[in-house]
Amino acid sequence: MANTATETLTVTVERDLPYPPDKVWRALTQPQLIEQWLMKNDFKAEVGHRFTLSQDWGKLDCEVLAIEPNAKLSYTWNHRHDDPNFNLQSVVVYTLTPTSTGTHLRMDQSGFRPEQKQAFNGAKWGWQQFLGNLEQLVAKS
Repeated sequence: MANTATETLTVTVERDLPYPPDKVWRALTQPQLIEQWLMKNDFKAEVGHRFTLSQDWGKLDCEVLAIEPNAKLSYTWNHRHDDPNFNLQSVVVYTLTPTSTGTHLRMDQSGFRPEQKQAFNGAKWGWQQFLGNLEQLVAKS
């Protein structure tokens, strides 16, 4: 019998972008660009760097876990809330794969507990918006 306490859900969003991986990578790793498509931040592309993503509704505590330039970026995405049901400890992974027409971008956010349906559904909607913003930013830069 599966232990439901340890099972988690993952949000996955994939996009094919008509831009080379290095152009997409810049939008994922340069603080001034991250602010334009995601949130205010103090990001540095260094494994172990702790940083904050912030919006009007609050902030996320993050730590860079992995960096493979133009290929993979991973960091924690943790949100503390007064209500323990809204505390979120998750990991975001961006994977960039070169294609004949540009880059295939895959974003996975893992770590949603089964009882966190509101946060999970919010993330599914939110990542569509964020990556749409990223695509528009890369088109302009």
